[in-house]
Amino acid sequence: MLAFYYDKSFEGLLCAVFDAFKLKKMPECLLAIGQVEPLLVSNRHNVEFCDLKYERVRLALINKISKAALRHLMYVWLSELPESDLIVFRYICKVFKSSKSIETDFADKDVLFVHDIAKKVSRERHRIMQFVRFSAIDNPLKDTTMPNEREDKIYFSNIAPIYNVLPLVLKFFKDRFADQKWVIYDEKRKYGYIYNLHSIEPISLVDKDDLIINSQVNQNYLSKDEVLFQNMWLRYCNALTIKERINPKLQRQQMPSRFWQYLPEMKSISK
Repeated sequence: MLAFYYDKSFEGLLCAVFDAFKLKKMPECLLAIGQVEPLLVSNRHNVEFCDLKYERVRLALINKISKAALRHLMYVWLSELPESDLIVFRYICKVFKSSKSIETDFADKDVLFVHDIAKKVSRERHRIMQFVRFSAIDNPLKDTTMPNEREDKIYFSNIAPIYNVLPLVLKFFKDRFADQKWVIYDEKRKYGYIYNLHSIEPISLVDKDDLIINSQVNQNYLSKDEVLFQNMWLRYCNALTIKERINPKLQRQQMPSRFWQYLPEMKSISK
């Protein structure tokens, strides 16, 4: 069994594709450098990242498949499912080996896998776009991230998607809230992005352990207006609710219950 070791980045994966065709050898597994290898591994190859190799494969792939197929490959990569990188690797290799398009060859298990997983990741992306709720907090990042900006409030949202879809929704929120400073943080993967009215930058909250408590924004960080608005919104939703028609089963069908804890209007229901 041949194992390729690479840096577990998408760019590194394309370099692995380049090496596979250069060596005329296809690996049975893709491993991170230093990862414990399966018992049956007998041959090993370390993939070195090189801009030239990456660019050659990237440009060739763009010319070979459609934008939709490229997007599906990225979705599968962001799914973080076991061996998803190996599936993407085999798919790309089949693209280059085939003289015709394989995008609709659903008899091929790799093509079918890419199609099905991309659909699930896309569905999760749309759910995040629908169910993200921002809370106005006193800016806890003003001393490090935005030293030259006004030290005022910032809109913060905490999420924990099944798949790593946060990079896929940034443009949507930038276009929708272009005049506001906001942060979207993935508590499951411990990273997030901040929009400071000029650009979107990655952030980490390792030095702000008390900002999120039990998946909820710490009440001590909420601005006075935010506490008032959340209470008013909850009272408004409760006033409109017909108690006799509350149907939690239907609510879970329309909105997965894992999102309820992030929605102010669902506080009285999720308890």
